Amino acid sequence: MQKYFGFAEHAVNYRREIIGGITTFFAMAYIVIVNPAILAAGGIPKEANFTATILAAIIGTLLMAIYARRPFAIAPYMGENAFIAYTVCLGMGYSWQQAFGALFISGTIFIIITALKIRGWITTAIPNCLKRSFAAGIGFFIMFIGLNETGLVQLGTPGAPVKIGVLSSAGPLLAVFCIILISILMIRKIPGAILIGLLTTTIISFIVGHAQWPSRWFSPPPSLEPLLLKLDIAGALKVDFLPIILVLFILDFVDTMGTLIGVSARAGLLDEHNNLPQIEKPMMADAIATVSAAVLGTSTAGTFIESAAGIEAGARTGFASLITAVMFIFCLFLAPIFVAVPPVAYGAALVIVGFLMLGPIKELKFDDYSELFPSVATIALMSFTYNIGFGMATGFILYPMFKLIAGKSKDLSPGIWVLFALSILLFIFYPYKNI
Repeated sequence: MQKYFGFAEHAVNYRREIIGGITTFFAMAYIVIVNPAILAAGGIPKEANFTATILAAIIGTLLMAIYARRPFAIAPYMGENAFIAYTVCLGMGYSWQQAFGALFISGTIFIIITALKIRGWITTAIPNCLKRSFAAGIGFFIMFIGLNETGLVQLGTPGAPVKIGVLSSAGPLLAVFCIILISILMIRKIPGAILIGLLTTTIISFIVGHAQWPSRWFSPPPSLEPLLLKLDIAGALKVDFLPIILVLFILDFVDTMGTLIGVSARAGLLDEHNNLPQIEKPMMADAIATVSAAVLGTSTAGTFIESAAGIEAGARTGFASLITAVMFIFCLFLAPIFVAVPPVAYGAALVIVGFLMLGPIKELKFDDYSELFPSVATIALMSFTYNIGFGMATGFILYPMFKLIAGKSKDLSPGIWVLFALSILLFIFYPYKNI
């Protein structure tokens, strides 16, 4: 087992990997509740989608663990779920069966281009400055999610896009406690600091009444029958559905690429050229997970940015992902326990993880504006649009433009022009009026 996962190569042991895998699970466990709730707005059966969400996470994460052997977890994406529910189903009036048909087609295309190593070739063409901005942008994005989840920051308030939360209330105070506790443990180099802080804050939340103790421990999973194999592939092959397939394809492409590179950078898994060795394997796991999600009846599945929480806790190999997958299997039957973890706990952990991912900013060339401007724009839009894909697409458009203006066309590879074209198509065909 240790040899298969490369424990010696990555200088890890079972304890670190188990703590890392469990930490990743708790950081992303909210998806089993949030994803069905969001998709329900598009008419997708909520109870069945709870099971579909967990099964998609299990399949994808097991593939990442055993096939790719990377410390990343896979689950249905936030953002893409809202796109399917609110834009495709509610806004444009298509059925969720057609939406999942489009998702199946998108995932199948991913499998093909990954098998042909086209996806990996494009990824290695990304310039180093953008790779660094992806890691930092994901860091800010994770921090933003965490601050919102904890109530330290409130979104969508009248007169301002964001404002500070009510710091005299229990939720934000518990979040501050969790952030400080994790920080102290990390300063003192205590192993498992994030998991200790998360679980401690959860227990205190139960004691003070901010979160409720689970009313039961065991709960059989709801039937998957209303969703399983209900996708409408033929309905998604209509000409007017092509822009939706394109948007799903590009969003998944750039989200996965950015997450893999950003999280791998933090884990020290990139080579001397800032590329992830054998990147086709995690990409194939991601592509198969998306097809599986469509068949099961849930939204786009891909590499989760919350995997960074497990990496900060010590995860470096696929064994950590195996532990995360096992936790999701338990979640099928012990959901009341896992979903009892309050947002103030996992949100605070995400704030810490996001902060720790900001390091690559110092490696940007602040004296080369042809690289600095695209990088900063990428970081800003990844955070402020609440969408990793839009931020990355902005960088892919601005980088070649500014390099040409600076007279540095030799810095541009054929792959970056492919990304430029895909990004232009994303902004052209994205159905803004239906958001």
